[in-house]
Amino acid sequence: MSWLLESLNSSIGKKILMAVTGISLILFLVGHLSGNMALFANDGGKSFNAYAEFLHHLPGLMVIEIILASVFLLHILNALRLWVENKKARPVKYAVNASSKNSTIFSRTMVQTGSIILIFLIVHLKNFWYEYVILKSNDNLFEIVVETFKDPVYSGLYILAMILLGFHLNHGFQSAFQTFGWNHKKYTPFINFLGAIYSIAMAVGFASMPIYFLFFYGGN
Repeated sequence: MSWLLESLNSSIGKKILMAVTGISLILFLVGHLSGNMALFANDGGKSFNAYAEFLHHLPGLMVIEIILASVFLLHILNALRLWVENKKARPVKYAVNASSKNSTIFSRTMVQTGSIILIFLIVHLKNFWYEYVILKSNDNLFEIVVETFKDPVYSGLYILAMILLGFHLNHGFQSAFQTFGWNHKKYTPFINFLGAIYSIAMAVGFASMPIYFLFFYGGN
């Protein structure tokens, strides 16, 4: 076990852990968005509530939630650790004069966008998961979604958070491939393109939900 801890605490180990947890979250977002597309079914929320019930009674759900929460926590803590170590190792003068030339805005704002996304995630879990699963304030999750997104302030902040999520994912997607050595002059442009398409799709997909309920949904 000690060798595993030593490996994870090494420079390469931290980057690999960051990439593995990042890819896991990237895949999770695809599944999460796909399921949430049921919100757009014109059936008064029946499809989405059926999807929510399926997840709620999924065998081993608690284990899945613990694993998912652990992945999130590892990703966040490891990101903060790498950021602190990089700050200590990089001279201030170099950071001021050269960072913009050697990096993109997506990479330079990873900690900032990640921090805002974390705050959003906590609020998001409170509004949906906590209300539906823990408090059981309403057994109709679709109604919770409708009422929450009818608030223009919350919807506006949600959309802003999704834009920042797109920024975060754009660099994270490409960085994960680079960590595993999949950065070749022949394939890197395609990976960068795929990362951009993915990040835009996730940002637009999630942002479309509050936009729909705020401006277009009339109820059934």
